[in-house]
Amino acid sequence: DFLFLLGTEERKIPKCSKHYSSQYLDTYAAHHMAVYAVRWNNFHPRVFASCSADWTVKIWDHHYSEPMFTFDLGNSVGDVVWSPYSATVFGAVTDDGQVHIFDLSQEKYEPVCQQSVVQKKKTKVNHLAFNQHYPIIAVGDDRGNALTLKLSPNLRKCLKDKAYSREGEIAKMEKLLELVRQPTAEEAKTLEEEEIPLPAATMES
Repeated sequence: DFLFLLGTEERKIPKCSKHYSSQYLDTYAAHHMAVYAVRWNNFHPRVFASCSADWTVKIWDHHYSEPMFTFDLGNSVGDVVWSPYSATVFGAVTDDGQVHIFDLSQEKYEPVCQQSVVQKKKTKVNHLAFNQHYPIIAVGDDRGNALTLKLSPNLRKCLKDKAYSREGEIAKMEKLLELVRQPTAEEAKTLEEEEIPLPAATMES
């Protein structure tokens, strides 16, 4: 709870602490253009996502200086948001009017869904939000309009599974992180010292 991240026009992401107000704990050389959004994962305490005008979405473990995943969406990315029901699902919106939905547990390289929601070159989509209880996302554009979209059945199956838990979601993301990067001896020691909390509470359907 004491860590927070900042997206900047200088392309970097400073990692800060409420305990140290006069300095950054670290700075990630994250993107090649302005950073538009930085979001902590709703389940795994080390993971965050960032998006930028440089067309990319990046997934990070805050213990590492390099991203775990990088996705080129072919246009400026206005927002990135993690889903409230799965540690591996997130969405992003791009200036060409597209919504991109990813599920890293199903596909680690491409979106599982991609859809145009506004006319190209006339309106820029710059905000995205998942409903906390229903399979619906809201999308906002630079003209002040908002629209809602219903997720397809394959993207909302987690909402119907009452047995899945926060603990299971953390383990699912942890498995992905292990696949993409093996820590050095020094990094492994740091990770051992900072244990990941595994609350037993389950998500509501």
